[in-house]
Amino acid sequence: MFDSLSSRLEGIVKRLRGKGRLTEADVDEMLQEIRTALLEADVNVGVVRNVLGRIREQAIGARLSEALDPSQQVIKIVNNELTAMLGGETLKISYASRPPTVILMAGLQGSGKTTNSAKLARWFKSQGRQPLMVGADLQRPAAVEQLRTLGRQIDVPVFSEPGDPVSTARRGLEEARRLGRDVLIVDTAGRLSIDVEMMEQVRQISQAVQPDYTFLVIDAMTGQDAVSVAEAFHATLAIDGVILSKLDGDARGGAALSVKEVIGRPIAFASTGEKLTEFEQFHPDRMAGRILGMGDMLTLIEQAEQAFEKDQAEKAAEKLMDGEFTLDDFLEQMQALKKMGPLGNLMGMMPGMPKELKGAEIGDDQLKPIEAIIHSMTPLERRKPEVINGSRRTRIALGSGTTVGDVNRLVKQFAEMQKMMKRMGGMVRGGKGKGKKGKGGRGLPGMPGGLGGGFPGMPGMGPGGGPPGLPPGMGSGPGGFPSFN
Repeated sequence: MFDSLSSRLEGIVKRLRGKGRLTEADVDEMLQEIRTALLEADVNVGVVRNVLGRIREQAIGARLSEALDPSQQVIKIVNNELTAMLGGETLKISYASRPPTVILMAGLQGSGKTTNSAKLARWFKSQGRQPLMVGADLQRPAAVEQLRTLGRQIDVPVFSEPGDPVSTARRGLEEARRLGRDVLIVDTAGRLSIDVEMMEQVRQISQAVQPDYTFLVIDAMTGQDAVSVAEAFHATLAIDGVILSKLDGDARGGAALSVKEVIGRPIAFASTGEKLTEFEQFHPDRMAGRILGMGDMLTLIEQAEQAFEKDQAEKAAEKLMDGEFTLDDFLEQMQALKKMGPLGNLMGMMPGMPKELKGAEIGDDQLKPIEAIIHSMTPLERRKPEVINGSRRTRIALGSGTTVGDVNRLVKQFAEMQKMMKRMGGMVRGGKGKGKKGKGGRGLPGMPGGLGGGFPGMPGMGPGGGPPGLPPGMGSGPGGFPSFN
């Protein structure tokens, strides 16, 4: 989403590298480029003016400092401002002393309220809560049925009854108390644009259920229009936070960068894809890091911890270090890697990743040829790839729909990865590293300290030349991905 803004800001930083200090002319030139970058990202003009004023004040004040070089100073200042624009701190949910904690969902039609209600319910469930959803959108045909369908997918009950939306919301609250549910999520009706009737209805629902949190769902693709929508809803409901939907789209990011400055409320959650699992708490500091090309290892680690079973990952890492990691283990790890979400999103979280790989359209299809090759092997071949001779390679290639060259490449790179990891395992155990953590600090789950560049049980930058944690063969084709056709 922030690709264009990220490219421009990275370009500004590169041009400042090597300068002895920031002069006032340097600051003016930098501010002009940042202004252009923010306006191109569809950020509200008033917001841009305020942000540039703060950056200028800090940059001029810091120009005599020689503790950091100019590019480091600019990164620090711009990173702080981006973090502030995106909300400052992560919103921490406090639960009501007398359950349920009531969440009211508001927004225009098409913004994704219903889907995000289910995503939010799933998130609360992952926090050990027992949510109930209320379908109070009685205007839109099939809205309640959509919510019920989503509820069945995540095993969360849905309450709704025909008639008056306000009465339905009130009865939903009573039902949550009767069932002992500790979180209530109320999905309300929207319109294609703001109108008096919709605002009055959502205001009455709010009065009826007295929400602990009112979340405004905003389509990230709407750009500056999101500002006027946020202002109107905030004037009626006193919004507590924003949920950004379609953050995985190709919008320029103006909505995300403008809302906090205008209504003074943070972005609480972000929907990063269509699947119900693609939803996360919004961390302003982490997103600022991604925009500036510094990656987001904390989110990557959290996603890895959810996708990989701890015991399973540690066992795989042990086998990897001992040189006993088989292609069966490798296939198992690849399946877990896919649970972490689209590979293009994972690339954007890795520090130092080339621009062309951040947010790239990298789907499961890129892994399918590798999976097909391994599935076409016998159990013996997966355990001992060294037995794969010429005739076996031909059979595997025919069975997987690939070429003998593809099979050769995978087998060769897997063997090289095994040798490298066995050597590294010996260094970790016999050298400075102690135990699984070593002195290198915390790696990702299942990896020794200092080897945290890979996913659990997976290699880092191996001989395949691929990005950290990706399977061997993921670095052999154009752009660092497999050259399978």
